[in-house]
Amino acid sequence: MATTTANQQASAQPSSPGLMKRIIVILLIVLVAAGAAGAATWFFMSRSAPAQAASTSPAAPAPSPIPVFFPLEPMTVNLQSDDGQQHYLRIGLTLKLNDQQTQQHLTEHMPEIRSRVLLALSNKHPEELAPLEGKHALAKELETLIEQPTETGGQPVHVADVLFTEFVVQ
Repeated sequence: MATTTANQQASAQPSSPGLMKRIIVILLIVLVAAGAAGAATWFFMSRSAPAQAASTSPAAPAPSPIPVFFPLEPMTVNLQSDDGQQHYLRIGLTLKLNDQQTQQHLTEHMPEIRSRVLLALSNKHPEELAPLEGKHALAKELETLIEQPTETGGQPVHVADVLFTEFVVQ
């Protein structure tokens, strides 16, 4: 029986170093994986940090101001006609402005602005206004008319856009 116990002890010792090698290998794999995960996290976090810092820096352009929409009263004008019939234009306009001061200036000079617009519209033919290009050209022409100074030596106002809210040719 003494020989059997010696054989068991001899066979138990060799399995112990193999078990230790496995534990060490597993620990090394876990450490390498944790190190790789940490390095990847650091890499991606450091890459996205400058992008976030750039978006919050004061050098970024300021957002554009909220536009002011200034509706004008609808207008009805007689159009030029070559066929002998009466043609009318009913038009509603809204001006897109950059600030309240421009709106205040236009309000103070509204009779002159309306007169300019009515005179320009009454000189149009229905055929000019029918196609989309004609409407775009009219919007640009009205924008130029409205931007003109209302006083001699005065500063022109800036109109960002002329928008049609009503457009009926009859």
